[in-house]
Amino acid sequence: MEKIVNDFTINIATANGTGSQSANLILLNSLFRMGTHVSGKNLFPSNIAGLPTWYIVRVSDHGYQAPGDETHIQVLMNIDTWADDLDELSPGTVVIYNTDVKAPVERDDLVLYPASMTQMARTLNPKLAKLVSNMIYVGIMAEMLEIPQDIIEDAISKQFGGKEKAIEINSQASILGREHFKNELKKKDPYYVEVRKRDEKQFLIEGNDALALGSIYGGINMLSWYPITPSSSLAESIEAYVPKLRTDKDGKATCAVIQAEDELAAVGMVLGAGWAGARGMTCTSGPGISLMSELIGLSYYSEIPGVIWDVTRVGPSTGLPTRTQQGDISMLYEASHGDTQHIVLIPGNVDECFEFGWKAFDYAEKYQTMVFGFTDLDLGMNQWVSNGFEYPDTPINRGKVLRTKEELAKIKNYGRYRDIDGDGIPYRTLPGSGLEPILSRGTGHDEDGVYSEKADIYRDNMTRLKRKIEGARGDLPQPILREEKELDVGIIYYGSMENTIQEIDDILESTGMKVSQCRVRALPLSLEIDEFVRRHDKVIVLEINRDGQMYGILRKEIATELVPKLYSVAFSDGLPPRAAEYAEAIIGTLESFEVS
Repeated sequence: MEKIVNDFTINIATANGTGSQSANLILLNSLFRMGTHVSGKNLFPSNIAGLPTWYIVRVSDHGYQAPGDETHIQVLMNIDTWADDLDELSPGTVVIYNTDVKAPVERDDLVLYPASMTQMARTLNPKLAKLVSNMIYVGIMAEMLEIPQDIIEDAISKQFGGKEKAIEINSQASILGREHFKNELKKKDPYYVEVRKRDEKQFLIEGNDALALGSIYGGINMLSWYPITPSSSLAESIEAYVPKLRTDKDGKATCAVIQAEDELAAVGMVLGAGWAGARGMTCTSGPGISLMSELIGLSYYSEIPGVIWDVTRVGPSTGLPTRTQQGDISMLYEASHGDTQHIVLIPGNVDECFEFGWKAFDYAEKYQTMVFGFTDLDLGMNQWVSNGFEYPDTPINRGKVLRTKEELAKIKNYGRYRDIDGDGIPYRTLPGSGLEPILSRGTGHDEDGVYSEKADIYRDNMTRLKRKIEGARGDLPQPILREEKELDVGIIYYGSMENTIQEIDDILESTGMKVSQCRVRALPLSLEIDEFVRRHDKVIVLEINRDGQMYGILRKEIATELVPKLYSVAFSDGLPPRAAEYAEAIIGTLESFEVS
């Protein structure tokens, strides 16, 4: 049998709340420590415990990400999904299963590795057998794939952080699994892991953790939040990091973390912090943005800076709280009633989560507006390989803040909403500075902040606000282009699609189609997007939602003569993108338009 090295996908089917997450992360970290390119996806239910959960690990020397289009190694631990999991497997799939579940495996076209995992775990600790049995399948796979035991031991130690009893029993369980495979089973599969050279600077981190660190680095003074999956871990990470990273000389935290009574209160606190001159932030998901909309409009019209991170889940309504989608992008761009337009930062990997975490505050204060960050559950709540965070070499940008009487005196004809420099951005003073005026008004107002309902004053003010946000186009993170000359087809995409795009590209190339790539990283759109479209005969807008939301934004904003070049490929089922599905959709879309 020909060996298959560092090129396979593992699907581990368990039940939520059984302790499998620790075992799965130990497997992921072990593979990472061997230098393989590995990625993991946690597909978990929206209840506390009991419902099915799957963890997908993909090893790929090509750099391809989980989940992949096919399962090569299936672990069966959950009777509730046992039959369905088996039915979905292709002939030749390896199945490692717990015989203590007492469920049938009635297929002779699979490679079967049975083990009495619960009984084996009971020999170590009867009370903890349900939890410890998960480490048995880790040990079986370690022996089967030839992962050295010392690497497993290192990953166990990291996972349990010095808890000696937990480390000891999990280590023993992994050895039991390894010995069972060695003594009771014969290797009948082609899958192996080989060591690759790893950059020692690399590490694994969740997107929400990277965002938390970036926000703290960016000078966050106040975090207000209300729990909602999948953004809660972002707030929890900030709360955990603040005592370690943001304290004064007396050891007191210099960032307030407040769990608000609801989303409306949370965003109201952000506005209060921004008005007072502090850097305020909240994090939420789509339902929270819906509730915050009125105060988002207040921030836009009264020009109070703030930051909101939307870690997107599947909607509408409650939808699928623990699945992933790019379904909020159009809502963020024009959030609230009336004419609004917002800055939206769109990271595509964990390194950019850190970078945009601190940049969001600079943009909010520079443009005196609410700035949105847009990620999703896939990027936010899964572990990804980071190449190391890049730190800025310039000071924090606080924008046009007047702090002294001397600074105020230099501004001729100062008014809170007067455009003195022609860029649409007014100057502001802060409460407690002794400088007047500090009023920010959410009703109709003139350049001095005085109440007004005059038609020309309202029109001029709204025109200035538009000019202010439009002026950010060249200042925001510019698109990433992967472009070759004389290619007919281009692909525009954004966010976590970054982690699947190269596999999509390779599938297309295998069919004879070469494409250029353009990753959007911010709204409003860079003018480089127009030029990218102009250089191609056809441009696919690829996204993880039903309605082609970025496609709609592009059609509104790019030059009119370029619109006919755009085609939409939008798809969402709540799962992370599988490359083959999108590649097939791209080919089908282009073929259908050629026929028509």
